[in-house]
Amino acid sequence: MKKTIQKKQPAIHYAIVPKDLAGHLFEVTLTVALPAPDGQVLALPAWIPGSYMIREFSRNIVQIRAEAHGEPLVLTKLDKHSWRAAPCAGPLTVQYEVYAWDLSVRAAHLDQTHGFFNGTSVYLRVLGQEEMAHQVDIVRPVDAAAKTWRVATSLPELGAKRYGFGSYIAAGYDELIDHPVEMGDFALATFKAHGVPHDIVISGRVPHLDMARLQADLKAICETQIAFFEPKSKQAPMARYVFLTLAVGDGYGGLEHRASTALICARADLPTAATPKKLEPNDGYLKFLGLCSHEYFHTWNVKRIKPAAFAPYDLQAETYTSLLWLFEGFTSYYDDLMLVRSGLLDEPAYLKLQAKTIGSVLRGSGRGKQSVADSSFDAWGKYYRQDENAPNAIVSYYAKGSLIALMFDLTIRAKSGGKKSLDDVMLALWQRYGRDFFSSAARGVTEAEVEALFDEISGLKLKPLFNRYVRGTDDLPLAKLYAPFGVKLLDERKLAKPALDAATAREGADCKLTQVHEGGAAHRAGLSAGDVLVAIDRLRVTGNPANLDTLLARYRVGDSVKLHAFRRDELMTFHVQLQGERVPCIALDITAGDKQHRQDKQDKQDKQHKQDKQHKRPSA
Repeated sequence: MKKTIQKKQPAIHYAIVPKDLAGHLFEVTLTVALPAPDGQVLALPAWIPGSYMIREFSRNIVQIRAEAHGEPLVLTKLDKHSWRAAPCAGPLTVQYEVYAWDLSVRAAHLDQTHGFFNGTSVYLRVLGQEEMAHQVDIVRPVDAAAKTWRVATSLPELGAKRYGFGSYIAAGYDELIDHPVEMGDFALATFKAHGVPHDIVISGRVPHLDMARLQADLKAICETQIAFFEPKSKQAPMARYVFLTLAVGDGYGGLEHRASTALICARADLPTAATPKKLEPNDGYLKFLGLCSHEYFHTWNVKRIKPAAFAPYDLQAETYTSLLWLFEGFTSYYDDLMLVRSGLLDEPAYLKLQAKTIGSVLRGSGRGKQSVADSSFDAWGKYYRQDENAPNAIVSYYAKGSLIALMFDLTIRAKSGGKKSLDDVMLALWQRYGRDFFSSAARGVTEAEVEALFDEISGLKLKPLFNRYVRGTDDLPLAKLYAPFGVKLLDERKLAKPALDAATAREGADCKLTQVHEGGAAHRAGLSAGDVLVAIDRLRVTGNPANLDTLLARYRVGDSVKLHAFRRDELMTFHVQLQGERVPCIALDITAGDKQHRQDKQDKQDKQHKQDKQHKRPSA
C-alpha cells in the first residue's frame, strides 16, 4: 500500500528589512500562499497588549501595494487599519513601508544606532489564518552603519543563528506579536535561572556598565519568582527569556511579553562600580530592578493568568476588564516584595517604598470618586489619557491595586494565624488558570471566579473587602492592618508649612503649574493648571524649584498673599490664603511597634523551650 505523505500547511511569510535608517523606514513584504477566495482581508492591530490605549499603528504605514503572479492587485481600504485584496489564486504578496520613530517600548524605532519593533507595529494580520505558522525573515540593512549589528529576540529561530539575521518562526499570529525584536550593537550577557537561559541586552551607550552585578541581581530576582510559582519543580514557563533594554538620557518604562520584556531606562540607572551595594528607595538602580521584577512577574500574571476578556485579545478595539487592579496592582505589590525575598532590598528600605506608595494614593482626591474596578474598566479612556486634572478625578489601579494586595495579604495572614497568605491565592490562580494557558484551550479568569477563589483559598468571607475597597472607594484601613505585625503608620506632613497645594514644573526660566489639587490654596484662589507664576507679593517666582519654597517660607499658614500669573498671554492677579501642607508624608515605623512584638515572640519561644526541656527531663 502506498504511503500517503501529508503536506505541511504553508506558513504566512514576512520579510522585514530596515530599509532607510535615516528615514526611519522598515519595508515589510508579506506573502500569503492561500489567500481567501473572496478577497483576503489584512489588518494591523489598533493596540498592543499590556498598554491599554488605542494607538492606531496603521497610521505609520506610509505606502502599501499588492500583487499576484507579478501583476498588480487592487487593495481596498475598509477602515483605518484594514484592507481587502482583490480575489486571486495566490500567492498574494503585499509590500508596505512602516515609519518607525517612536522611542518607546510600545511601537517601533529605527535610525543609525539601532532598530526595534513590536510585532503589532509591523505585521499585518491575515484574517482567518491566524492559527497557521508564521515565518519571519529579518534582513540585515545594507547601510554601512549596520554592518556589525546583531539581532536579539525571544522568537524561536528557524534558520537564523542565535543573535543573527535570518529566519524565525511562530506557531501563530498571537505568538508572533509577543516577541519584540532589537537589532544593533548591544551589550549582551547570559545567565541561567533554575536552568533556563536569560539574556540581558543593553542598547545605548552606558559607560562603565557593571554587567556582572546586573547578571547576579537579575538572576536572584528571576530564581525567586520561578520558585514562588513552582516551589517544587522550580520550572520556568518558558524555555528562554530576554531582557531587551534601551538606555537613554532620561526614560522609564516596560512592556511584558510571554518570554521577554521591552524596557527603557535612564542610563544613569544602570549599575556601575560606583553604585552603592546597599540600595535605598531613591536609587535609580533600585528603580530599574523594580521595573525588571515587575515585568518578569507578568510572565505569570497577565501573560498566562489572564482576564477572561483577554482570551483571546480583540486587537482592533478596546477590550474591557475590571481586573487590572489584580493584574497590574498585584504585580506592583509583588515586584518590590520579590526584591526583598531575593535579598536585594532590606526591610527598612522596603517599608519606605510602601510608605511612598501610600502617600501617592492619598495625594489625589480622585480616589474617593473612582474605584479600582472602575479605574481598570476605564483604563482606555482615563488612565491612559491622563490630563492635568487626573489626581482630582481618577485613582491608579497600579498604586491602589498594590495596596489592595497588601490589604488582602495582611488580612489573610492575620486571620489565619499565619497559615495562609496572598501567596496561596496567587499559586491557585497560576495552577488553575495560567500553567497550561498556551498548551491547552486558552481560558481566562472572570471577576466572579477571582472573588470565589479568594474565599476558597483563604477560608475567609472576603466579599465585604471587595465591596468597600475594590468596587468601592473607601480608604484602606492600613494602620489597623499593620498593627498586628508591629508596624506603625505615621503621617509626618508639616502642618505649619505654608503651601499652594499644586504641582509645578520648570518651563525655561519660569515656574508653571502642572496640576492644581482640589480644595487646596491654589484651587480656592482660582489658579489653574498651565498658569505661569510671575511673582508673590511683587517678588519674582523663578523656575528653580527651591525658589517658590523659599518665597512661601516667609509666610505663615493662614496668611494672604498677592500672586501674579500669566494665563496664556494675560497677566492675572490672585489672592491666595495659604494652607498647611496637605500632601501626605507617610512613614512606616517598625522599631517602636515591633520591639514589643519581637519580645513577645521571643518570650513565647523561651517559654516553649523551657516546657520542652521539662518534658524531656527524666523523672526521679
